[in-house]
Amino acid sequence: MKGRVLVTGAAGRLGAALVEAFGGDQVIAPGRRGLDVTDPVAVRDTIAAATPSLVINCAAFNDVDGAEDRAPEALAVNAFAVRSLARAAEACGATFVHFGTDFVFDGAADEPYGETALPSPRSVYGLSKLLGDWFALESPRVFVVRVESLFGAVEGWTGRQSSVDAILDGLESGAEVRVFTDRVVSPSFVHDVAGAVRHLVESCAAPGLYHCVNSGHATWHDVAVEAARLMGVRPRLQPVTLEQTAFKAARPRFCALSNRKLEATGCAMPAWNDALQRWLAARQIRNARVDKVHG
Repeated sequence: MKGRVLVTGAAGRLGAALVEAFGGDQVIAPGRRGLDVTDPVAVRDTIAAATPSLVINCAAFNDVDGAEDRAPEALAVNAFAVRSLARAAEACGATFVHFGTDFVFDGAADEPYGETALPSPRSVYGLSKLLGDWFALESPRVFVVRVESLFGAVEGWTGRQSSVDAILDGLESGAEVRVFTDRVVSPSFVHDVAGAVRHLVESCAAPGLYHCVNSGHATWHDVAVEAARLMGVRPRLQPVTLEQTAFKAARPRFCALSNRKLEATGCAMPAWNDALQRWLAARQIRNARVDKVHG
């Protein structure tokens, strides 16, 4: 990829991984103070001044339950800001990349969702993200990349803990870990996702909608059992179901995504348990460094 790359939401887990993945290029990463994505004029002027060849939007309102009470804010970030960014990117001839979510589906399926599956969000968050997908896809040079259950991080990142890391921390400490037995997911390693995005924009892949997750799917209970096996620990798991959990926003029960369209471009995503093993190895190295510093 030649030319400038502008990344919004670069302080987040995925945004930081994308900045690293495109680190050989001229990466511009305005923070929230540097660019309010909900301000169409600021978006237009910032992108016009930067003259990027690629705009990657990782900014998002990700508080699923909070969106039920803060719908205007969720829509402003997840939908209308996407429209502004897509239009500004198109105006300067840049390719636009936006990230969607499995929450656009109702979870009633029994096989991984493909890109042609009919969306049916069950929450304000899911609806706001679906609108963002649609707004982005109005532009001709766009990749909408749906991801889910992101885990992993670049070196030194200290943001919000992922569901996978909450499980790993619990297993490491010997604490009892609550895990869903009835939510089926396709965990996604941010480094694999970032690599797939680079492949899409640098190959001859047709613009449009792509699902991008680590291959395979499992319940969160299955993920915890596999993590414990890889770590060589005996897990203390407390199985729970969605009915036993008081979420304000409905969660899709089955939200695995299919990578078939992505694979057809020549990008094969590793299996989720392979990605988990690589992340555990990286965590072990990082923890050893911390212990050495404080030891």
